[in-house]
Amino acid sequence: MKKKKALGFKLLVIGLAFLLAACSGGGAKNIAIGPPASETNNVSKLILEAYGLGEGDYKEFQEGFGDAADGVQDGNIDISIGILGLPAASIESLQASVGDVVMMSLSDEAIDYIEENSGYRKHIIPKETYDFLDSDIQTVTAYAILMANTDTIDEDLGYELAKIMIEKASENTHAQAKQMILENALKGAEGLPIHPGAKKYYEEQGLTVDNPVAEIGATDRKNELILGTGSQGGTYYPLGGEMASIWNKYIDGINVTNTETGASVENLSSIRDGNMDLGMTVHVPAMLAVNGEGAFEGSAVPNAAFIGHIYPEVVQVVTRENAGIKSFDDLK
Repeated sequence: MKKKKALGFKLLVIGLAFLLAACSGGGAKNIAIGPPASETNNVSKLILEAYGLGEGDYKEFQEGFGDAADGVQDGNIDISIGILGLPAASIESLQASVGDVVMMSLSDEAIDYIEENSGYRKHIIPKETYDFLDSDIQTVTAYAILMANTDTIDEDLGYELAKIMIEKASENTHAQAKQMILENALKGAEGLPIHPGAKKYYEEQGLTVDNPVAEIGATDRKNELILGTGSQGGTYYPLGGEMASIWNKYIDGINVTNTETGASVENLSSIRDGNMDLGMTVHVPAMLAVNGEGAFEGSAVPNAAFIGHIYPEVVQVVTRENAGIKSFDDLK
């Protein structure tokens, strides 16, 4: 009888220990790091690496930002990492649904590590950006740009794509379209080959273009064009959809169709393989792609050329108050 009581007490203690661990957030956290073959996925791993977090320290979920936000809302995902414009509609929608969104800052040490190992640079999100912020957020940023397939986009079409992208941006209702102005047109272009059509347009507008000029393989104008964007919960997909509609309105003889993808890396790979004509991407993987480095080692993308800057891409890391996470240091 005493043995049964002792065993029962022991099981009770074990059960309480598990319960306390669950309540205190014990165990590996669920982190949405972005879809496979996306720049979000790459930078998420770099951020976690900067904090000394590796496999086994967290459970990764390779979700698009829309699905990731749903997971945060449902409590199935603890942290979601996204590369988005400011402000991000999906984050505002999440806050409207749950009312306790927390945006995490990156430490100085983590930012130093990220800057040393990538093309991302320190960025401050002002607290006025979102209603739920009590202070500025320290993070990193890059540029979203448009790349073209030089095997399918001829010089004249490259010129028209750049021209309409800039001159008709006011007809694009997406919040990030206001960034597509001539003053920003070459942001993110440094070191990338530029499409000769885009170069011609920008120089006509008085800009100095120092980029190497891409060689064009396209001879005849292609009528049906595919634009690679990103997941529906992010910025690329809705913004790209409006860009496609405006091109179709003003450029005769073409029809641009935007398609949902895993974003940067997938779009660049699809351009290389001849399955895509235009692709939205962060400038950091674009540099790796043309140089055959990083994810593109041994499989460079020689047929991709810069068309223009779209908007600043800002890494935004969100969780909820009830997750009890203030920093990535809490995951160690």
